[in-house]
Amino acid sequence: MSQSGSQAAAFFRDARQSGVVWFVRDDEGSPAPLCADGTRSLPYWSTSAQAQRAAKIWGHGRRVESMPLDAWRDRYLPEAAREGYMIGINWSGPRLVGWSFTPMEVLKRLAAGD
Repeated sequence: MSQSGSQAAAFFRDARQSGVVWFVRDDEGSPAPLCADGTRSLPYWSTSAQAQRAAKIWGHGRRVESMPLDAWRDRYLPEAAREGYMIGINWSGPRLVGWSFTPMEVLKRLAAGD
């Protein structure tokens, strides 16, 4: 399994176990980097430590916040789908790379227990 694949698998396992997802934001909102296919991804992490590393890499006053998994699943993922965003999962490394899924794919993986 690739590094991104193992990070994605860890995300779904950890998020289900902890009931929390983590994200990075500043006063303007969360970063939504442009992907190679022209879509934008909203990145989320399954642990505070991973999100802290991302905030440090991105800098510029970004901070880490958490959200209950239920609220993320029931409110924020449908909203992201309506707005055409992908969902970045446990991006890592010095350039914060990893897999992105459609919000519907994330919902299916959460439900399936992948």
